[in-house]
Amino acid sequence: MKRSAETRLRQQLAKLLRSREAHLGFHSVIRGWPEKLRGVRPRGAPHTAWQLLEHIRICQWDILDFCRNPDYQWLAFEDYWPKQPAPPSRAAWEKSLRAFRADQKAMEKLVLNPKTDLFAPIPWGQGQTILREALLVADHNAYHLGQLVLLRRLLGAWKNR
Repeated sequence: MKRSAETRLRQQLAKLLRSREAHLGFHSVIRGWPEKLRGVRPRGAPHTAWQLLEHIRICQWDILDFCRNPDYQWLAFEDYWPKQPAPPSRAAWEKSLRAFRADQKAMEKLVLNPKTDLFAPIPWGQGQTILREALLVADHNAYHLGQLVLLRRLLGAWKNR
């Protein structure tokens, strides 16, 4: 791949990870979420805002860890979801937001680094590449951001943004 094409690919991946292309980004969806509604699950909804926030944070961290850690350990399915429907405190909510943002930036940095081979199989994986993992993060986050928008609408906490 020509250097300029590879640079453009890296830049597009970084944009995709920030979710600002085809839909709202994480910050637009989560900003100003009413504290009293963070643990509320409306009828018919499978999750609360806290459960979704923690799930996407954990999954994004896990994928990033897989990309960088030769001693990576697979998580059990239940470890990808918080056990409680509501955050234990305002501080826990804020800590989750900070961790999500930090890991999002770390994933962007990884794909933007010209030393990162986007196409090489991750040695401790099963054929996965950094390109595949970055696309997986973007796709997974977008799916759950859509759920968060719907949840916010169901809770009456969505103003036209």
